Amino acid sequence: MIAPTILNNRYRVIRVLGSGGFGETFLAEDTQMPSGRRCVIKLLKPVVNNPQVYQLVKERFQREAAILEELGDGSNQIPRLYAYLVENDQFFLVQEYIEGQTLAEKLQQHGLLSESSVREILTNILPTLDYVHSKRIVHRDIKPENILIRNYDGKTVLIDFGAVKETMGTVMTASGNFSTSIVIGTPGFMPSEQTAGRPVFSSDLYSLGLTAIYLLTGKIPQQLASDPATGEILWRHHALSISPSFVSILDRAIASYPRDRYSSAKEMLQALQMGVPPIAPIIQPSNPISVSTPPPVPYAQPPKVVSATPAGFSSQQPVYSGRSPQNHGMNDWQKAVIIGGVIGVCVVAGLWLREQLPNPPQPSPSPTVVNVPTPSPTPSEPTRTISNIQPQSPSPSPVQPTFSPEPSPDIPSNTNTSSITTPFQPELTTTDAENLIYKWLQAKRVMFGRNYDPQPASELTVDPLYEGTAGANGSINSLKRDGEYYEYPLQRIDSVDYFDVNGSEATIQLKVTEDRKLYKRNGDINPNETDFKTRTVIYKLKFDDDRWKIASFEIIKD
Repeated sequence: MIAPTILNNRYRVIRVLGSGGFGETFLAEDTQMPSGRRCVIKLLKPVVNNPQVYQLVKERFQREAAILEELGDGSNQIPRLYAYLVENDQFFLVQEYIEGQTLAEKLQQHGLLSESSVREILTNILPTLDYVHSKRIVHRDIKPENILIRNYDGKTVLIDFGAVKETMGTVMTASGNFSTSIVIGTPGFMPSEQTAGRPVFSSDLYSLGLTAIYLLTGKIPQQLASDPATGEILWRHHALSISPSFVSILDRAIASYPRDRYSSAKEMLQALQMGVPPIAPIIQPSNPISVSTPPPVPYAQPPKVVSATPAGFSSQQPVYSGRSPQNHGMNDWQKAVIIGGVIGVCVVAGLWLREQLPNPPQPSPSPTVVNVPTPSPTPSEPTRTISNIQPQSPSPSPVQPTFSPEPSPDIPSNTNTSSITTPFQPELTTTDAENLIYKWLQAKRVMFGRNYDPQPASELTVDPLYEGTAGANGSINSLKRDGEYYEYPLQRIDSVDYFDVNGSEATIQLKVTEDRKLYKRNGDINPNETDFKTRTVIYKLKFDDDRWKIASFEIIKD
């Protein structure tokens, strides 16, 4: 197949991106857009050259294109469809060009991914897959090459749906009926029911599970052995550092039979969110995972943190804490003697301390919470600490409570405990802050461009910057109302001049170079808002919703 240099008198082909059994993919630019917007052109070819088949393929191609348009408009993690064309008996799709890196490329450049990175990828792609399935569509070709990590926000993007390929594979049988001549999917990544031409929703989960295993082990499915008795794929010995809960999730996703897998992408996502290994050690189940046994049922509830061996568990079982268990050579009776001695010392010390206080204060009727910092004392309230407890004179008219709980022998109930509670301090490095600003610069291309997409603002900003960007009177809606948009041919961070973190807030000052162009509704460039400058900008950052975001910025040198 040979692609035209100019398609539909509009799209100019720049270079070839790839080729396969169904056609070729090209990078092109839209010559009828002032920005020369980049796009992807897919040139598709039917497998047979038959007039009757050609007409049917043409009808099906139109139907599948409409589905792709709906999917792209409903999710920003699926490329948008700009056009579909039939020209010179050739079929073309024109889609949004996503600047990013496929999972296959990411593995080749950076090596094996960590469990946390793969969890994040799955957590990010599963809602998109759930949306696709809600439209009664099975993707059918999920693999590392068909999942992109978008540059500007790090989100996953699902590309290259198999439905159009199936349309191109339409043939006419000897009886005059139409059918699909080939199986859609990639060998190794598709399950047996898909190989037989009967894909179901969990077929996509099977492919996604094997994609995750590839990222963890570097092994494609054909390089993994299987149990000849059960058909179970034997992969765990290639990734020994993976937590048991994550092993269970992936094993269920790649189960041989659809009934043994997750019933939906949403169910798999819930298992991921519930099965995150806790920080504290947990006791492993009594049937530890082995490559010679069928995969166990994943956790139905989050693993519970325990401080002693519960009933039903052997005291000799290993403890999972992220590293190999150690044998300290101490018997159970020795542990009991030590623990009993410690408790006895605490009790005696508490009784002695009470004897030294001539007028112990009356405990509060309600139990005291000792793990919450108390407010700073006012001048009328003397500070009380464990090492300096002042006797308190009894009240002239003491009220005798009906229930008086005993104060803790370790910490008196009236003790100021702010000195023993350490507030959470979120971490932020200079590199992390610089990467956040770079994501913001990249996000401006879609927020203030022709897409007017407010989604990055919710992920990268908090008020007041969020309101000024995506609010009712924010920049995005203002540009949209005026029919104007920006293009940013160049964006870069030249240097970091200052950086400081104070608790949950931070400040970073950078020199940023941008080439920006503002286009009017009629396509002309607005010279007042078009420039190529290096600016010094101060960004205020805030830790919100378990991540660092941008709260505001100020240009101090233009």
